[in-house]
Amino acid sequence: MNYFERAKYFRTKKRLGQNFLINGEVIQDIIDFANIQPEDTVIEIGPGVGFVTEQLVKYAKKVIAIELDEEAIKELKKLNAPNLEIIHNDILKTDLSSLSEEKVKIVANIPYYITSPIIAHLLGEIDDLDNKNRKKIKDIILMVQEEVAHRITATEKSSGKQYGLLTILSQFWADVEILRLVGRKSFFPAPKVNSALVKLVVKDNPRLELSDYSHFRKTVKAAFAQRRKNLKNCLLNGGFSREKISQALSNLGLDENIRGEKLSVEQFGKLSEELLK
Repeated sequence: MNYFERAKYFRTKKRLGQNFLINGEVIQDIIDFANIQPEDTVIEIGPGVGFVTEQLVKYAKKVIAIELDEEAIKELKKLNAPNLEIIHNDILKTDLSSLSEEKVKIVANIPYYITSPIIAHLLGEIDDLDNKNRKKIKDIILMVQEEVAHRITATEKSSGKQYGLLTILSQFWADVEILRLVGRKSFFPAPKVNSALVKLVVKDNPRLELSDYSHFRKTVKAAFAQRRKNLKNCLLNGGFSREKISQALSNLGLDENIRGEKLSVEQFGKLSEELLK
């Protein structure tokens, strides 16, 4: 029975954002991109009824599947794989660092409406230097909405709508790339948008060396709080003094009318340091 026929028998739940991947070629690509070695432990987030899971258990030493839906868990148990551990929990309430002694790979086909919170849960916030989940992760293969994939991998040269807080969070703690685009018909039920596979290779150290990471986070958050306003006004509304803003922008050679999305991550780092002086 093919993936589509198998998926049809399961009652998907819209409230859980369930869209099962039924494209065998894409499933094989996930396995290939994950480059799973016999000694690897893989944590799969949102395995659903196990179409990717049944391939993962063939390659990994251990697969830990985290699933919220009780009916999906019944299907996962039918795989009867000795190296599969199933955890019935919400991923955002799961301490991943406690699940494995060694570093893990993450494979995730997640509900699109909680993509940003899940990335923050995996990587930690910008100023969360000792995040215990991130310290246990080698890399992440993530299925996301295509629009979100472009946001994760954006630069200051991208469209203003793409570059923002999610970009900086993702790239502060990981090297990111889009692996491939995935059409909506690769899922059942088909979502309204196309998707993309993204890889995040987790860094041991943050992208920038700063004197105050919480201040950097505050600076970036203020810069993107009001998209229609220039950087100077955004920082003013974020609680920074007019004098310090003008001095910092002048020292960095930045126009007072520049918008936040035109600054690179490195420039934001320098701006944060200048504002601290």
